[in-house]
Amino acid sequence: MSAETIRPTAEADTIVLVHGLWMTPLSWEKWIERFEGLGFTVIAPSWPGLEGGVEALRQDPSPLEGLGIEEIVDHYEKVIRALDKPPIIMGHSFGGVFTQLLLDRGLGVAGVAIDSGPVKGVLRLPLSTLKSASPVLANPGNVKRAVPLTPAQFHYAFTNSLTEAESREVYDRYHVPAAARVLFQGAFANFNPKAPTKVDFTRRRAPLLLIAGGADHIVPPALNKENVHRYRKSPSVTEYVEFPGRTHYTVGQPGWEEVADKALSWAVEHAGE
Repeated sequence: MSAETIRPTAEADTIVLVHGLWMTPLSWEKWIERFEGLGFTVIAPSWPGLEGGVEALRQDPSPLEGLGIEEIVDHYEKVIRALDKPPIIMGHSFGGVFTQLLLDRGLGVAGVAIDSGPVKGVLRLPLSTLKSASPVLANPGNVKRAVPLTPAQFHYAFTNSLTEAESREVYDRYHVPAAARVLFQGAFANFNPKAPTKVDFTRRRAPLLLIAGGADHIVPPALNKENVHRYRKSPSVTEYVEFPGRTHYTVGQPGWEEVADKALSWAVEHAGE
């Protein structure tokens, strides 16, 4: 389905966008413009405490210190429940984890998790994932800190198909320190019976699409494939799409329009099933 043919419906006319680690809602700016141009209402709330924007968070990242998954998901649940009708929920990276958790709470008419981190129960741990997360996880003392990436670390983790100069432009515009506790909670979920990333893989919930990038270092396709497989006993629609050659920065990497259109057309088509 081309962008020109995607239109809001009575059941799917509002989209909530959820950003990931090392990013803010600014990372969605191209998608917001595209979706609003098609007639959709688009809401891209920040995580709690991140309202100040990129520059403010670089200067003072203290709002990120100790921020955890439960607090973030509760925040998005309040935003969604305040809407007139259930929205399409789309999340990138850890925002994809939050999308799955929000659907598990019975929210949304459809969900799209893009380059999603793994929820509890996904066991694969690729070397590129470990390397990407090592600036945070290598030091247990980081758990309540806000930890930035260097430009080189960002290039490896997010923008590995871009040149160093291109990657630096992305870094300068979007990158903020990460709420390290979120990453620790996700990384050690399989050792925690009460992990905040736990979902009921057998539950009936809104349709879910997982989108993977074939060149993603943080979340290689194998992680998303296993994530989808975990839902095999769910009666709800769960599908997987992979875009070859795309990195973790798929929401802004050249060719992002194809990913955005697929995410939206799929969500509109399956809303409410």
